Parts: sequence; C-alpha cells; structure tokens
Amino acid sequence: MKTKILILLAIMVSMVGFSQKNEIKAADKALKSGDAATAKSTLEGISSTIDAADAKYQAQYYSVLGGAYANLSEYKPAIEALRKVVSLEEASGKKKFTADAQQKLGQMSADIINAAVEDNNNKDYKAGADKLYMAYQLSPKDTIYLYYAASSAVNGADYDTALNYYNKLKEIGYDGSGVKYSAVNIESGAVEEMDKGTRDLYVKAGTHKDPKEEKTPSKSAEIVKNIALIYQQQGKNEEAIAAYEDAIASNPDDVNLVLNKANLYYTMGDKDKFKVLMAEASSMAPDNPDLLYNIGVISMEQGNLVEAREAYRKVLEIDPSYVNAQLNLSTSYVNEGNGLIDEMNTLGTSRADTARYDELKQKKDDLFVEGSKILEEALKMNPDNEGVLSQLKNIYGALGDNDNFMRIKKLLGE
Repeated sequence: MKTKILILLAIMVSMVGFSQKNEIKAADKALKSGDAATAKSTLEGISSTIDAADAKYQAQYYSVLGGAYANLSEYKPAIEALRKVVSLEEASGKKKFTADAQQKLGQMSADIINAAVEDNNNKDYKAGADKLYMAYQLSPKDTIYLYYAASSAVNGADYDTALNYYNKLKEIGYDGSGVKYSAVNIESGAVEEMDKGTRDLYVKAGTHKDPKEEKTPSKSAEIVKNIALIYQQQGKNEEAIAAYEDAIASNPDDVNLVLNKANLYYTMGDKDKFKVLMAEASSMAPDNPDLLYNIGVISMEQGNLVEAREAYRKVLEIDPSYVNAQLNLSTSYVNEGNGLIDEMNTLGTSRADTARYDELKQKKDDLFVEGSKILEEALKMNPDNEGVLSQLKNIYGALGDNDNFMRIKKLLGE
C-alpha cells in the first residue's frame, strides 16, 4: 500500500509539473501575441503551485510573469518577478532566462522614467516620485533618479517622503555636478544635449556643429538646504537650524544658505539674530541690494530709523532705481514726523505750549518735505509708479501744499 501511495504521489507531481509547463507555455504565447492581460491571469492561476515546481519552470514562470507585468505598466511586481528569475538561476547555476530578465529590467528603467516624466507633466507628483525612486532602486548607480524623486515629492508637498530621499542623498554623498555636452543641429538650428560620445560622433558626421561643454554645479548645498526647509515646513525649527549649520559648514561661501538661516530666525521671531545673519550675508555679497533692503526693513520694524536709512541709502547707491527702497526711505521720514503728532495733540494753549507746538510742527513738516524730496527723485526714474505718486499725494496733502497735491492728482489721473 505504501508503494502504491508513493507511485500515486509521483504521478501527481508529474501531472502538476506537466500542467505548469503547459500553462507557462500558453502564457508565453499570449504575451508574445501582445495579450499581456491573459498571460498574467494564466500565470496567476498557477501561482500557488509554482514554488513546488522544478527550478527551470520557476525561472521561466517568473520571466514570463515579469514580462506581462512590464507590458501592463505594473512596474513594481514586474521588477520583483524579474529579479526572482536572476536569483533563482544564480542559485541553480543555470542561466537560461537571466539575460532576458536583465534586458527587460533595463528596458523597464527607461519606461519607468518616461512614465514618471508624464506623471510630473500631469502634476501627479506622488506617482512620479514613486516611479523615479523605483528607477533608482533598479539602478542604484544612477543617483540622479533619487534626486529627481525627492524634487517630485517636494512638488507634491509629500515632505516626509522628500525628506527621506534627501537624507539618503546626503548619506551617499550625492554631488550632482557634472558636464553637459551639446552641439547645434545644423538642419534645425536647435541646441541639443547628448552624451559626449554621441555628440562627437554627430559633429564628425557633419550633422552637428559648435560642440560645447558646460560644467553643472554641485547640488550638495541645495540638498542640505532643502532638508532644512522641510524641517522648517514641518515646524521642526531646531532640526532646521542644525541642518543649515551643517550646510554652511560644508559650503561657507554660499550666501543663500546664510539667508535661509536668517529667514528661519525671522519666522521664529528672533529679529536680532536675523539682522546679524543678514549683515553677515551682506558682507559676503556687498553688491546685493536685496540683502541691504531686508536689513533696512527689519531695522524699521525695530524702530531703528538711522540704521534703516543707512541700509536704504546703500541700496540706492548700488541701484538708484530700487523703488521699494525709495518708498521705505521716504516712509521712514514720514513715520518719524507722524510720531510727533501725539505730543502735539497733548499740548495746551499756553505760550510755552504754543511755542513747543510750532517747534514740533516745523520739525514734522521738515521731515515730510525730506520724504517728498526722495519720492520726487524716484519719479524721475519711475514717472508712472502709482505707489510713489500715491505716497507723494498724501505727503503734499498733509503739508497743505495744494499746488503739488493737485499736480500729483493729475499724474494719477484723478
């Protein structure tokens, strides 16, 4: 009886193997005819028995299954199936399907990238990020895919995922610098980028001209900056400050890192630290008017009008047409003049109070006139600027200067 059972079992195993072989063959035929869906369903029908099959059938099964998934753009299970082929044949020492699996994986990498580009064009950034990360996992040496995956995640406001990818980039020391090779297509006149070998071949063949090489900058500072910005977005200010300090230590000449750190302190309400860092940034880039302008803005907010005016005047030395600096410089005098009105309103009618009132009024008017002079200079370069005209009209109205008030109203078209 025992012998009969063993014989029966052997026959059953043989029949299962035969069935698997036929199903795999049918699925392969369906796949080659372009019916990937039928191939997939056929193979999924024998999935519960395939692990007990002969190794060669397992390898063939996963090879066809991987191809079916790939044709259906189901990239993750396709990768898993094709990698299973490689691992099975490495273990068995027989590599009948390995080359085909590796070729499919290589082709799939290009398909995944193209699909990710389409996702991003359609603003489906999460799907794009997932595919780009998948492409990186397929080819870990192509670290640029991980960089693009992080960027796509940021665009989709998936900050946790982006932070994970940026930290991976930091850990592997991703730099991102390189060389871009280009040449002009003689027929179309367009500048085309390509790898060096192709570019040189096209130039030699006479289809392209004007070959150029352009170095692309390192992205390491950008990565650490983005890590800090994400921490900041998440309200993790201490982690963000630490990330900025790390970035600045590695890139001490990058003024933008100092600026971002300064802005973080500003959002935290530490305006003193903001000013210190802005001054540091300004010393690193003394010809940058925007830095000086921001120092002026914060100084004004803190009531330090002398420092504010000094900053605005430096801005105008660099860029005489910087309208916001002109407006704020004028406003600093107007605000100082307005600050005298409260005291004027408290004065009585005594001789001393009247004298004090006249003194304060004259001082206020002088400050307003100083503010108007700045804006009249601004008008010479920006004659149609409504902000300048409106502020001038208000100043002349407060001064009781009707002639100039009407002149500005006319310029405003009122």
